[in-house]
Amino acid sequence: MTHPVDVHVGKRIRHRRWLVGMTQQQLAEQVGIKFQQIQKYETGANRVSASRLWDIAYALEVPVSFFFENLETAQDEHPVNESVPADIMGDKEALDLVRSYYAIPENQRRRLFELARVLSDVA
Repeated sequence: MTHPVDVHVGKRIRHRRWLVGMTQQQLAEQVGIKFQQIQKYETGANRVSASRLWDIAYALEVPVSFFFENLETAQDEHPVNESVPADIMGDKEALDLVRSYYAIPENQRRRLFELARVLSDVA
């Protein structure tokens, strides 16, 4: 049985790896392990040791605390907004959208953001 914290940390590893456009193989090489081990970490099947998490954080250029962000909300049974999936950053399409969004020049990105807010009636 996997522990919810291990699953959360694994999802955060996958999320960051996708966000920076890194493959499991590339991350494994930087950390000095086999890509299968990265797969096991990302699914929560294997627990990440503190020293290995330190190495992964360095390779992905984030503080170790990044992997524990939103841990409390990830364990909540009732999402705040039911129209948004609880693990939105675990969705490859959402990450591709975010990556593409930040590739747009800043002034155009702001206008796109405002358009999206108006279209979603959240504004």
